[in-house]
Amino acid sequence: MTSGMKRIISFVMSGGVGSRLWPLSREDFPKQFHNLSGQGSMLLRTVKRMSARGGETSVPVYLLASERHADRISQDLSGVDLAGGRAILEPMGRNTAAAVVLATEITLREHGDDLVLVVPSDHEITTDRDFWNTVEAGTDAAMAGRIVVFGIQPDRPETGYGYIEVGPGNDNTRDVIRFVEKPDEKTAIQYLESKNFLWNSGIFLFRASAMRDAFRAHAPKIWDGAVAALDEATSNISGTYLPHDLYAEVPSISVDYAIMEHAKDIALVPARFRWNDLGSWQSLLEVSSTDGSGNVIVGDVVAIDCENSYLRSNGRLLSAIGLRDLAVVSTSDATFVAPVTESQNVRKIVEQLEKTGRLETKFTPAQDRLPQVGAYEKRVRHWLFEETLPLWSTVGVDTRYGGFHEALTFDATPITRTKRMRTTARQIYAFAVAHEMGWDGPANDLIDHGIRFITANGRTKRGGWVKTFNPDGTVLDGAEDAYDQSFVLLALAHAHRAGHPQALGLATETFAFIDEYLADSKLRGFLEMPGDTGLRRSNPHMHLLESFLAWYDVTGNRDYLQRAARIVDLFRHHFFDAETWTLGEFFTDDWERAPGEKGEWTEPGHHFEWAYLLSNFAAASGQKDVIRYARKLYASAIANGLNRTTELAYGAVSRHGLPLDTNSRSWPQTEAVKAAIALDGNGGPDLKPEVEARVGRLFRWHIEQAPKGLWIDLIDEKGRARAEDVPASIFYHLVCALTQYVDYIGKA
Repeated sequence: MTSGMKRIISFVMSGGVGSRLWPLSREDFPKQFHNLSGQGSMLLRTVKRMSARGGETSVPVYLLASERHADRISQDLSGVDLAGGRAILEPMGRNTAAAVVLATEITLREHGDDLVLVVPSDHEITTDRDFWNTVEAGTDAAMAGRIVVFGIQPDRPETGYGYIEVGPGNDNTRDVIRFVEKPDEKTAIQYLESKNFLWNSGIFLFRASAMRDAFRAHAPKIWDGAVAALDEATSNISGTYLPHDLYAEVPSISVDYAIMEHAKDIALVPARFRWNDLGSWQSLLEVSSTDGSGNVIVGDVVAIDCENSYLRSNGRLLSAIGLRDLAVVSTSDATFVAPVTESQNVRKIVEQLEKTGRLETKFTPAQDRLPQVGAYEKRVRHWLFEETLPLWSTVGVDTRYGGFHEALTFDATPITRTKRMRTTARQIYAFAVAHEMGWDGPANDLIDHGIRFITANGRTKRGGWVKTFNPDGTVLDGAEDAYDQSFVLLALAHAHRAGHPQALGLATETFAFIDEYLADSKLRGFLEMPGDTGLRRSNPHMHLLESFLAWYDVTGNRDYLQRAARIVDLFRHHFFDAETWTLGEFFTDDWERAPGEKGEWTEPGHHFEWAYLLSNFAAASGQKDVIRYARKLYASAIANGLNRTTELAYGAVSRHGLPLDTNSRSWPQTEAVKAAIALDGNGGPDLKPEVEARVGRLFRWHIEQAPKGLWIDLIDEKGRARAEDVPASIFYHLVCALTQYVDYIGKA
């Protein structure tokens, strides 16, 4: 090192997410890793700048970064000599105060009471020499024990930056009076005119002991917590990894709030370099090369008669005509459009997306990226508990005639149509399950509302339940369908768990009706309706199995498990085709395959549903052999039952995998989620990525395209939405699958 030069240990902070450059910048690929200037990533350029001070001896360069970016850092800095420095990897972000503590303590432990330079990784700075000349101007003050900050002389009334008010000083430094937050435009104009306010660059220079003393005086909890985490850190070739549990306890706050607003005798060095934090699309427009009309054009863009606009496309054609002073940024999954002067406010969009759990702020689109376990949890929770349940528990309730509406329009208006017993029962079930999962809505009132409706007019003289009602609640079709009995039993099981006083008695009477009027005289399953001699179906049996298992789960009474076992035996011997690994839908009265197309008809959604139920039966009964059937059904549905364009389950395929119904409804996708959850690690492969992928496709095709709290029930073979309304009958599928997903992630 050149005689007279004071050794400076450099720390580069790379923990931000760059939300103001969304949709390009994401949590998994923030702006510091992007090559925005054509000269390499901002992180790479910053690290090289730290090594460009000059002198005879190289000085270590450390990185303070997120653990989730460890691989990107390794790729970005491959071949770069850190001169003995390394990455310090945080398990979660704790803002800049904790990062400065780590920089201070590592310097004290490994280098002594040297000067420490902490810099952000995502700033555009003119030249390395200008930068280091500015830093050198602050070394004497730092050696004297002052914390040194670096200010940028404003050239406009900027509202997106923090400011520092300064007083008098010498040729190199000025005294800091105070740090101020991002101002409104009127205040920013006053700051600009006063000449005593500079932009805060976020760069700090200090002697290690001085910053240690400042933290001990003003933020001891942050100091002690970060040091304790460093004590328990582990290191390997990638860097030093801080322990999750200890680091999570460190308060998350900026160093400005924790220290700079309280410390005395802070010095400011005016920057001798041109600086831009590239914190908005407007800033990129200002520093990038432009065409003859003042436009910055990046990627596949066709622009005609546009001026002073930032137009960027990552992955698809962007065309524009007649734009003036606009920022348009398009990725494969999102597009941002705003006046250039408003582009820094993209953070408001990001905040809204994060509030609702949207993944477009977290993950960069990539075909080869494995879904992160639990990635959809926040989105699922918000959609279910903040959007969907509040809507259907109000608009979906028929307060005039009782029960629940069968469907809503896409503007959430109830549609007057025939009410089905199965739909009413499913709504009771859905609100009860939501209650079990902690929903704080009026679940008990809704359960009681539904049960009062079906008991008022829906009971038959024999103790069964009718099929349909007129819109005013009077009976339309009094047929006692096994399918409807199964859903009433399912609803009553969860109503009983919720404490409804009538549920157990009503269920007992329903079981008696089924045993007397629907049980097959040959003890081979159940009839569709009393006295029925037509085609037999596996589907009502599947839902009876579902209800029997629910009652066993709620009561622990093994009589219900024995009922379930009889249906599983029917599945083994008749429903399941061992040659094709498929589940038959239609059968003759003797449970032989139905003739013609009906005998060939199989539904991937029911394959998933049976796989889930068989897994539950195996767990309850100990009959682990049925898991093999569940896996075969799941494998068959995945192999032959998916539309390879959308990866959604078809409506139906033949036993040999030929599509018979190429549309995709929402409910089979929910059953695929449930099946993957049930089979994950259940004596077989890890299906966690599959669970996330299934939830992702459900949201991608059926939920995100719909208005708030609603869904698109039907997608055609080309991925086009074909639903004309929103059927309430699907609510049960969605609540069941998504509450199971939330519970599953909570246990993962």
